[in-house]
Amino acid sequence: MNDLPDRRKAILFPKQQKILRTLGENIKLARKRRQLTQKLISERTGISPITLRKIEKGDAGVSIGHYLTMLAALNLAEDLANVAQDDEFGRKLQDAKLLGADKKGGK
Repeated sequence: MNDLPDRRKAILFPKQQKILRTLGENIKLARKRRQLTQKLISERTGISPITLRKIEKGDAGVSIGHYLTMLAALNLAEDLANVAQDDEFGRKLQDAKLLGADKKGGK
């Protein structure tokens, strides 16, 4: 019997894989613009060089916590808080429901 925890990698569609690769590429470019090496980031964050390479490739098997740690080392952690902040699609759904309620109520 295997005592190791079941580690499942997220199953992503090609469009989602592309988005993750773009994120990794953006992180890599931000690191390079700051003239920081992977070795230095590894030392500052405690993230292994292998995991850093995976982040910069947009690997879905890397935890979001590691992505956040990497972003924090680049002073970009607050960018993650902006994800889904302006939920245009959700607002359209909500507005459609509210307008439907108005029609039923005769307003």
